Amino acid sequence: MNFFISDAHAADAAGGDPLTSFLPLIIIFVVFYFLLIRPQTKKAKEHKLMVEALAKGDEIVTNGGLLGRVTKVGDNFVDLELAEGMVVKLQRHAVGSVLPKGTIKGL
Repeated sequence: MNFFISDAHAADAAGGDPLTSFLPLIIIFVVFYFLLIRPQTKKAKEHKLMVEALAKGDEIVTNGGLLGRVTKVGDNFVDLELAEGMVVKLQRHAVGSVLPKGTIKGL
């Protein structure tokens, strides 16, 4: 009988402060925010600004790895000249990065 009474007292003592039981969960959320969520939103914002700033004559690399020069900019699409006389339409959000001027000639 004495075993049951001591177990009951131990269970009451473990209840404790609810803040200390949620503290590890709060710390994990803060770590995830600073290591995953915040950098991802920052990168998405930078990409959006880059895509909005596209202009005729920019040299770009697409997400698929194509290198070319922008010949026409529309609301949702850009015309990309891959080679002399070879122009393709590309969705704006598929632009991976904008390269410095003269990069294509250097290749």
